Amino acid sequence: MASPASLGSRALRASRRQFPVPNLQRRSLAAAASGSFGYETGEANGVKFASRDLPGPTTTLTVVAKAGTRYQPLPGLSDALEKFAFKSTSKRSTLRITRETELLGGETSAYHSRENLVLRAKFLRDDLPYFTELLGEVMTKTRYTTHELDEEVTYVMKLAQKGLLASPASLALNSVHGVAFHRGLGEPLYATSSTPFTKYLDAETIWEFSGAAYAKNNFAVVANGASHSELSKWVNEFFADVGTGSQKFKIESQATKYFGGEERIAHDSGNVMILGFPGSSSFTSGSSYKPEIAVLAALLGGESSIKWSPGFSLLSKAAKDFPFAQVSTQHAAYSDAGLLYVTIAGNAQHVAKASKEVVDTLKKVASGDVAEEDIKKATALAKFRALEAGQQTQAGLEATGTGLLAGGKPFQIDEVGAAIDKVTSEKVKAAAKGLLESKASVSTVGDLFALPFASDIGLTV
Repeated sequence: MASPASLGSRALRASRRQFPVPNLQRRSLAAAASGSFGYETGEANGVKFASRDLPGPTTTLTVVAKAGTRYQPLPGLSDALEKFAFKSTSKRSTLRITRETELLGGETSAYHSRENLVLRAKFLRDDLPYFTELLGEVMTKTRYTTHELDEEVTYVMKLAQKGLLASPASLALNSVHGVAFHRGLGEPLYATSSTPFTKYLDAETIWEFSGAAYAKNNFAVVANGASHSELSKWVNEFFADVGTGSQKFKIESQATKYFGGEERIAHDSGNVMILGFPGSSSFTSGSSYKPEIAVLAALLGGESSIKWSPGFSLLSKAAKDFPFAQVSTQHAAYSDAGLLYVTIAGNAQHVAKASKEVVDTLKKVASGDVAEEDIKKATALAKFRALEAGQQTQAGLEATGTGLLAGGKPFQIDEVGAAIDKVTSEKVKAAAKGLLESKASVSTVGDLFALPFASDIGLTV
């Protein structure tokens, strides 16, 4: 372990490094076709890892653990485990971790999604050994103290709860996942203030959950900007002490099942309707991936990708008569399921009318009443979004970690683009028809007197 003095010297040397300007400014999107955006995978000391050695002076290193809200055995555990990341360990105090990271010019953070808990460090390439050691230490030697839980972690969690309860959009998004998937992916990303999580959380319980979350078979290490051989070397050395599980908890979840349904929540701060449908799993899951769902999401659209223009997506055209309603389409892809959903927010009367237009537009796509040119535009946009997401550090790293845990397949950006290129208009129409034939998931938050039920706009729940 490096001493503070040596760290200071290394930080000083790092500040004097000179990097050629052309290397920092070089665009690299065109490199995707050559495979430079592809990940190499391996296993060291029983730990799965992947890397892509992108050119540049910095490295981003992540640990992706299957410990998001889908897998938490008790409410609030994923959130609490995230809040303990980079706190005091048996080797380093919180202050020491902060000071050493600052001396090296690095950044550390943690977040959780519905499926994963992600620990992340970004730093200069030469400091890969230190930050690999730090992440390994965070996973094996963090001190889960009652004092910190009572005074800081629960306080931050309660603030997040209040923010969620005050946001109609957040409530609706949690709600639509709940009616679509029930348990598992249906668990709220952050608990609302009505959830009595404090009765489930204590330092010992969080520590036990960390043992399950950070078991060797439950996480993957993924790096951007690191050579495969170097990453293998340091993962093998600094993750040797990682455990094999917890006696109290096991990370397990049944295969996701889509249910559909409807929930209505009264709220006086805004009006939001989310119309959800079964979507596609992520690319890394293999056979259940359906690229036509991404094309359909782009075709429906709603929000313009062009500044000062309403755009040419189907929903932007359909909703132009309702200026006080904002419409957007997203697709959330998970390891074994997906949710395509349209969000309508704004004035209650305009939201009600726009929601009917959304259903009518989907019916037009299913019947083939859509121009071939529009589908070509949507295919190009879907491909761009997929390639952009793969290039972005956070999305690509988490997707690759999820793939390694689910089936050993990383996120390969060129393969995603090729899959979308093969989508035909007939597949898009069939996908729209399949959505209408399935049960919808409808969540309505706001003025319930003015906002319609699912059956009022032609959906079956």
